[in-house]
Amino acid sequence: MGPDHIDDAGQSDDPDGHEREERVGYLTGQLLIAMPAMRDPRFTRTVIYVCAHNEEGAMGIVVNRLIGSISFQDLMEQLELDPDRIPETRVPSIHFGGPVETGRGFVLHTTDYLVPDSMQLSESLALTATVDILRDISEGAGPDRRLLALGYAGWGPGQLDNELQENAWLSVDSDPEILFDKVLDDKWDRALAKIGISPSLLSTEAGHA
Repeated sequence: MGPDHIDDAGQSDDPDGHEREERVGYLTGQLLIAMPAMRDPRFTRTVIYVCAHNEEGAMGIVVNRLIGSISFQDLMEQLELDPDRIPETRVPSIHFGGPVETGRGFVLHTTDYLVPDSMQLSESLALTATVDILRDISEGAGPDRRLLALGYAGWGPGQLDNELQENAWLSVDSDPEILFDKVLDDKWDRALAKIGISPSLLSTEAGHA
């Protein structure tokens, strides 16, 4: 997968970031569902929220895979922040967001929390990649619903479009329950169910409905 930055794919000439003409034919705000035709094992059975998709490329966050090697407490200690102020029930898991910039943290979250550095993705969702949001989460002042990830999935110009033509992905409307639910094992199945597809019907030869 392509670029190691999100700036070009995440920007729009429209000051509100919602330029209608740019969005035609693009999948910003959609979920990508990996199909059996996906040849990259890093993305087998993944569900990805597309944060940005335009002529410059695309970027997204994998929402159904965890990183088992680091905890939120470990991350906070590495950033020299206090990990003990957040209630145990509110401690976020750390997701594998994708293979690009795996040392960089991203928080996909609801728009009840916005700071100047947040990239608002829709009326209800935003993406923030600052230490401040982690500090606010640890202090109980962060967004109501959030997904913390290290790394992201990135595509160069036209790359995602080609993969869609190769039946590597299906797209479906986003669903906050799929995005933020802590139960990960069936997110792929639930995303497929939104478009009426049973996983048992899929094969490497039939990548789309």
